Amino acid sequence: MRARTRTASRKAVVLAAVVSLGGALLAGCANDSGGSSDGTSGGGKGKTTITLGLFGTFGFKEAGLYKEYEKLHPNITIKDTSVEQNANYYPALVNHLTTNSGLMDIQAVEVGNIAEVTSTFADKLEDLSKVNGVSESNWLDWKWKQATTSGGQTIGLGTDVGPLGICYRKDLFQQAGLPTDPAAVGKLWAGSWDKFISVGEQYKKKAPSGTTFMDSPGGLLNAILSSESTKFYDASGKIIYKTNPAVKTAFDTTAKAAQEGLVQAQTQFQPSWNSTMANNKFAAISCPPWMLGYIKGQSKADAAGKWAVAQSPKAGNWGGSFLTVPKSGKNVAEAEKLVAWLTAPAQQTKLFSVQGNFPSAPATYTTAAVTGAKNDMTGDAPIGTIFAEAAKSIPVQIIGPKDQIIQDGLANNGVILVTKGKSPAEAWNTAVKTIDNSLDK
Repeated sequence: MRARTRTASRKAVVLAAVVSLGGALLAGCANDSGGSSDGTSGGGKGKTTITLGLFGTFGFKEAGLYKEYEKLHPNITIKDTSVEQNANYYPALVNHLTTNSGLMDIQAVEVGNIAEVTSTFADKLEDLSKVNGVSESNWLDWKWKQATTSGGQTIGLGTDVGPLGICYRKDLFQQAGLPTDPAAVGKLWAGSWDKFISVGEQYKKKAPSGTTFMDSPGGLLNAILSSESTKFYDASGKIIYKTNPAVKTAFDTTAKAAQEGLVQAQTQFQPSWNSTMANNKFAAISCPPWMLGYIKGQSKADAAGKWAVAQSPKAGNWGGSFLTVPKSGKNVAEAEKLVAWLTAPAQQTKLFSVQGNFPSAPATYTTAAVTGAKNDMTGDAPIGTIFAEAAKSIPVQIIGPKDQIIQDGLANNGVILVTKGKSPAEAWNTAVKTIDNSLDK
């Protein structure tokens, strides 16, 4: 998700604020004569209007990138339409790609859908690796490969990524007798999710009243699985979640944490979960950069500065998106130029500085915008450096078209049941039944 459930936006270098989403469903195509897709003026006679179909808040407009590009290219006007949630945006996009009609000049694709788009609709999309100025080396290796077909066609250029850290409450860790410095905390669980659970067990022994170590079983399961190179599909595209030892180990590790009372009995992004965050009911949460904005949005004012970020036990990714150019667009050549410019390192740096979208361009990781990044919630913690190190270590992960269905089933129809008294075996069997029923539809 961008989060997706990460529908969280990022504001300023402080990575703040929950997504303010908006817009209507996919609509219209580019208009060479100056009229936009909604019938409004396209910016003047003779101008080319490039249209973008987005979801959530990508931040291009908010960071002033559209205006900057239009100033550099006086013959271009840029219009975007944003759908509130990817859950509504993506089915419409699939319909338009299937019929090869109604597509905008540029269409965004969320990381959870990029495998399906790459494997199913590559023939409807331009190969952006051939665009002037586009170089594979400008992106993280794993990010580039996510949108590249087996035949070498790259149908999307990466925008942001969601490298995982562990956000934790320094005050709660201190009360439980644990270190609070990010480097020291990261060493406690470096390299192993079993070590992470052991830290949770230490926390529980002296836990402040009414608190648990972590926010939710779904959040822990997602973090563990995001650090695996193979989870639900194998390289041939076969669904293997039931037989992949990594998936069962992640499930069992999470179930153990649930049995021991180390996680809240909550589902992420639900009102009751938001309440646990606002009332300081847990000490740690799996945390890509955008999560800091969500934390700020849900927390009380006195929480500022009480959080910190440490390296995750293993590097993983949660979130990120791509921009694609449909072949049926009216302004393909101009759209390709705009996509290349919007996703170039310089523009990704600006987006991070203004919106907090963490770059997928490694060249940005040594810039002052990243190395000097600070956040209201985490004080002086070197968040940019922590997330950059994680981003560089993320494995190239096989993403399948039904990953979201499987992930949701394992979390929301699986490990969550252990917090309600079911055995891990019962929870696993329920999850498998639910997932397989959904996949058969």
